[in-house]
Amino acid sequence: MRVYLCRHAQAVSSDPDELRPLTPGGCEQARALAVSIAALPEPPVLVLTSPLLRARQTAEEIARATGAPLRVEPVLAPGASAEALAAAVAGETGPIATVGHQPDCSEIVLALTGTDPGFAVASMAAVELSA
Repeated sequence: MRVYLCRHAQAVSSDPDELRPLTPGGCEQARALAVSIAALPEPPVLVLTSPLLRARQTAEEIARATGAPLRVEPVLAPGASAEALAAAVAGETGPIATVGHQPDCSEIVLALTGTDPGFAVASMAAVELSA
C-alpha cells in the first residue's frame, strides 16, 4: 500500500505544544502541499493525522484538496514509529496520506526504506507498506 508520509507545515512557537497553530506562512505551505498531493496520479483516498493542532490543520487542507475523508489517529502523535504507522493503516485500502512530526517522519522512512529523505516542514515522501 502506498502511503504519502507528510510533515506538518510551519507552526508558531508557543505552549502548550499540542495547541500550536500554523503560522500564516504555514497555512500557505499546507495549501501548497495539499495541491501537490491532489495532483498525484494516485491521490490519497484517506487522510490520517496526528491529534496535534498543527498536524490537523495541515491534514484538513489535504483532505479538502483531495476530497478524502480525514481521521485523527493518536498513534501519529510525536513518537510515532513505522510499526505504529503500519497498525494505523491496517485494513485500509490506499493510497493514504498521513500527517505527523519530526523526527518521526525521517525515522519511519529510514526504517522502511533504509534512507532518510529529510523532512522540511510541509514536505512529503511516498513509501510502500507491505500488506
